[in-house]
Amino acid sequence: MRKIGITGGIGSGKSVVAELLRLHGVPVYIADEESKRLTASSPVIHEQLTALLGPDIYTEQGLNKPLLANYIFGDPTIRQKVNQIIHPEVNRDFEAWCVRQQRPLCAIESAILFESGFNRIVDDCLMVYAPLDIRIERASLRDHASHEAILKRIKSQMPDEEKCKLADYIILNDGKSPLLPQVEKFLLQYAENLP
Repeated sequence: MRKIGITGGIGSGKSVVAELLRLHGVPVYIADEESKRLTASSPVIHEQLTALLGPDIYTEQGLNKPLLANYIFGDPTIRQKVNQIIHPEVNRDFEAWCVRQQRPLCAIESAILFESGFNRIVDDCLMVYAPLDIRIERASLRDHASHEAILKRIKSQMPDEEKCKLADYIILNDGKSPLLPQVEKFLLQYAENLP
């Protein structure tokens, strides 16, 4: 089985590219959604986050998301420790998910593919790149957040230029270059693995 890692910064359009891959028959694991599910449901994560951040990190309703976000975006050291708790569980879940797909080609979409180490469990890394001003505009419209808030989130992640250097393939999503032909060109190398 071949595994593709899809990444890109906030507002880059990696989710759109992931959906285009899915439409071409490639199952895609969305790491952000699955990590939220696991953070809410995994006893291992629950125990370790509570030990790290205190009992208020979970309430009767479940994970205290605003409090976790404050920790993650406010302190790089805490963010690293939280990631060291969550990422191994997501990694295990992704590996099990791939086996269940019973397909020759699968993908994982993750904004933090390199930061999390997920790049080490895939065969090829696909970077979706968009200029910073476009990313801020898209994310502000999508999340109804201020430019300052979006910029703070962007600065908490590895710079896109650095990700581009680490990626095996780059798709440009600048609003001018059509995405579908780029995705189809990328998939040509996997033609024997597609349905």
